Amino acid sequence: MSEKTLKFNSRTIHGGQHPDKAYGAVMPPIYQTSTYAQSAPGVHQGFEYSRSANPTRTALENALASIENGSYGLAFGSGLAAIDAVIKLLGPGDEVISTNDLYGGSYRLFKQIFEKFGITFRFVGMQETTEIEKQINKNTKLIWVETPTNPMMNVINIEAVSTLAKKHAVLLAVDNTFATPYLQTPLDLGADIVMHSATKYLGGHSDVVVGALVVKDKKLAEKLYFIQNASGAVCGPMDSFLVLRGIKTLHVRMQRHCENGKVVAHYLANHPKIENVYWPGFETHPNHAIAKSQMNDFGGMISFVPKGSSYDDAIKIVSKLKLFTLAESLGGVESLAGHPASMTHASIPKMEREKIGVVDSLIRLSVGIEDASDLIADLEQAIG
Repeated sequence: MSEKTLKFNSRTIHGGQHPDKAYGAVMPPIYQTSTYAQSAPGVHQGFEYSRSANPTRTALENALASIENGSYGLAFGSGLAAIDAVIKLLGPGDEVISTNDLYGGSYRLFKQIFEKFGITFRFVGMQETTEIEKQINKNTKLIWVETPTNPMMNVINIEAVSTLAKKHAVLLAVDNTFATPYLQTPLDLGADIVMHSATKYLGGHSDVVVGALVVKDKKLAEKLYFIQNASGAVCGPMDSFLVLRGIKTLHVRMQRHCENGKVVAHYLANHPKIENVYWPGFETHPNHAIAKSQMNDFGGMISFVPKGSSYDDAIKIVSKLKLFTLAESLGGVESLAGHPASMTHASIPKMEREKIGVVDSLIRLSVGIEDASDLIADLEQAIG
């Protein structure tokens, strides 16, 4: 049976994977080595130094390519290292159009690191594609998309943005961390690059920090492989092994994340003390129709604002949660709660945060795979 004919649930387990040639190990072994014996200078068995390539990392990269319907996968030491490699495709004078609602670490990397090297970043609401086209000029080289966005859960039409990018010969990169390929495959919708913080749903167990890129185009892959090797921000074999293990249960975990997310979102929407709930599964969500067309479900990420609450009120709620753990990150089997203004998005200036709705009282939930009734009980006691 050809791997290309396998359904997604099968590819998470078998995609890009083969029993180890040495002893037939079903799981790719952890090749905990920095270097490899050569029979003569330049004569080896495909590996010479683990920054350039490692068998365990290669197995992960093959799996990443398979689940995203891509041809080439690259694994990095973190999601930000993966983003760093993409921006290194550019040079002084180039411009990037980015969604204005994005992870604070991405914003910090763009504004505080790469702007110093002469790359310009323009941040725009991307729910309407026309707003993107207004920002495109002769220097535009890349459009950076998150969808759903972090933390406002805005949905961006990947196919429409892809059409626009191709019209202007601009690269399109999509951060697919929140959705994962279980929910959407941006390369199939026309994106050139898919990025993941594999720390999150792909790893799935809050025990590893890894980033990933997947592409279809060989020349683009070669450029990114060169940057990966030259810059050296790769992940180690143990980290690669952990994400490989996580990918094998991605489909069953994501199914439960989505089921629980729906229950929690509707509970919050009907709660008398909650003012706004942001989740793309609501029919009232501004781009619900697009979410329904490009996603297979709506995920387990939710943000909400309690009625009349302040910064201090939000802090009290997240601090009272017991089953939801107050912590950075998302996408693990356990439910997590965060306060974007003081945690994940603190690096974005307050004025810029509030323009896109990231107010001081906003709370973000990563709904895990526990029993939904226990999650509701925890929210009930915390909100009061």
